[in-house]
Amino acid sequence: MHTIRRYHFSWIILLAVVILTTAGCIENARHEESAEGVGPIRTHYSPGEITKMREAAEETANASLDAIAAIPPDKRTFETTVIAFDRTLADYSDAVGPITLMGSVYPDTKIAAEGMACEESASVFFTGVYTRRDLYDALRDQSPRTPEESRLYDVTMREFEKNGLKLPEDRLAKVREMRTVLSGLETQYSANLNNDNTTLECTADELAGVPSSSMAAFSQTPEGTYLVTAKRPDYVAVMTYADDAGTRKRMYEAYHNRQAEANTPLLEEAIVLRQQIARELGYATWADYQIEGRMAGNTSNVMAFLTSMQAPLKEKYTDEMADLLAIKTRLDPAATAVESWDVAYLQDIRKQEEYAYDEEEVREYFPLDTVLQGLFDTYGTLFGVGFTEVEDAAVWAPEVRLYAGKDLDGNETIGYLYLDLYPREGKFGHFCATPVIGGRMENGTYSVPVVAIIGNFRTPEGEKPSLLTMYEIETLFHETGHAMHYLLTTAPYGSLSGFNVEWDFVETPSQTLEEWAWDPEIMESISGHYTNSSEKIPPDLRDRVIAARAIGAGNVYAGHLLVNSLEDMRFHTATAPVNVTEVWSATCEDVTGRRPLAGTHQPASFGHLMGGYDAGYYGYLWSKVYALDIVDEFKEEGMTNRTTGTRFRDEILSRGNMEDGTVLLENFLGREPGPEALYRHLGIEMSGDN
Repeated sequence: MHTIRRYHFSWIILLAVVILTTAGCIENARHEESAEGVGPIRTHYSPGEITKMREAAEETANASLDAIAAIPPDKRTFETTVIAFDRTLADYSDAVGPITLMGSVYPDTKIAAEGMACEESASVFFTGVYTRRDLYDALRDQSPRTPEESRLYDVTMREFEKNGLKLPEDRLAKVREMRTVLSGLETQYSANLNNDNTTLECTADELAGVPSSSMAAFSQTPEGTYLVTAKRPDYVAVMTYADDAGTRKRMYEAYHNRQAEANTPLLEEAIVLRQQIARELGYATWADYQIEGRMAGNTSNVMAFLTSMQAPLKEKYTDEMADLLAIKTRLDPAATAVESWDVAYLQDIRKQEEYAYDEEEVREYFPLDTVLQGLFDTYGTLFGVGFTEVEDAAVWAPEVRLYAGKDLDGNETIGYLYLDLYPREGKFGHFCATPVIGGRMENGTYSVPVVAIIGNFRTPEGEKPSLLTMYEIETLFHETGHAMHYLLTTAPYGSLSGFNVEWDFVETPSQTLEEWAWDPEIMESISGHYTNSSEKIPPDLRDRVIAARAIGAGNVYAGHLLVNSLEDMRFHTATAPVNVTEVWSATCEDVTGRRPLAGTHQPASFGHLMGGYDAGYYGYLWSKVYALDIVDEFKEEGMTNRTTGTRFRDEILSRGNMEDGTVLLENFLGREPGPEALYRHLGIEMSGDN
């Protein structure tokens, strides 16, 4: 799944998918201007600079924190302690956010490595901060003066206490040391995936069926064979279109073995460390530790939720596989089962047979730039925000683009969005939204947030633009949903702004806004044939595309979301070393009735678990319940209704973590959310027990 990159900051969120005017007019934001261009952050570095900047940021922050701790007890005030603490950490995060981003995107591998090291160092820094007893003592006796200050105080104190400030000093030091080691494991795991260069060599015959547009993106050897990477665009093209089942099997095996040898032991070591940390902190399991303070409340509630979904989703999955097997046996009468590497291929055939279209035909109506403009127009209608590309922007790679946005009512800049949307060697290989600079009150004015979306769409081919599939369009809406959550914030404190919310609420805005991609009017508005932008997707084709969305829902929800959620929870409710490959295989069997291909090691590339979603992947399903409830509210008045959009902006997107997610939802919905919308979405009949 697409994600938010967390970078292991204590409260700056990350790993599962936007803003003013042109150059020279960037206002109310830190900005750099150089020979490379203008923008809200610096984007070019020489070797050693990132390391020096990170060290300087830590030195400055530590000096401020030491000063807070040194205030005599009788001189302390809420302003000089709790608020000063929040401001110091926000200043630090704004300083290291841009250079940490470079670890996932910078083209120079040595400088990217400095960025990755900064990510690890930032995690260690925050661990050190939240295990400082002198800071805890300086803050805990303060009395909030307003409801907003009470929220800040409560969240800050909980963070200290969850990091062990109620432990004796020797055990606290042990927790600090283990967390430092854990940060190193997580960073190395992520770096391994970013630098993965898995490649398959295939002949033209082995790739028969793959569209010429995808073939053109594959590099070739002097002998004329093709080199297919395990990056997302190549993987999807082969799995969806290659007629040769052997080729698809090889591709599946390669994709699910990325970094298997290096990352499997890293994850297993991290799981054991997490168990030890949880025990030191007084929790039975890492899941118990992580879930405390989230919307779910406790591990039992999460497991009950996932278990309640298991039977209906397994039934839906089984029905889908039966339909696909019927297609497969027509192609191969000897076939007895649908293999994992058959699913996407057979689903595409089913779409063609039942709905008379193929994805390549549909893609022609959705060039990336047209979709982007339509998406920006949609969010502008909903939220009153205008979007413009910044010309001559400073960027870290030529294909990166910077957008600025302003509130159309007040003409004020609301934020900046960097888009880095094409594959590149050494770059983060999936889709995510990454915080760069946070929104908050600063010296009497509200700072301008900056966020980046990292993606991996197909690279344009000559005069032919990048053409998006419906899954990719949904992903783009999802990631810009995260971005809007980040950019539209009005929360006064850095630690509570943007998507710094309960982890099982963080996917709610993004999973809400991804549904706009499937609305008939929106789908038409974001379309335009790549040879003639005025030629919209024909209504009949549009309606068939929407109807076909249900194909594969069982595989997505059962075979991916539920499997991955249960896999994650089983890893993190364990109390002893875990064989992650075996747990994954057994979980697949429990949910789908079948084990995955022997010799594959999916946990080695399950980046969420080493990027902030450990004991938290369930949040995708959990948040989907809320998201579809919100969508139903929009459907009452229309998906582009400005009044409802303004309520969504004001009551959820702008609020950050100033109130619990449950409160925000009830304020918007006027009632408690429930699972009915999700069941309707999946076509599942609810029993009287649900």
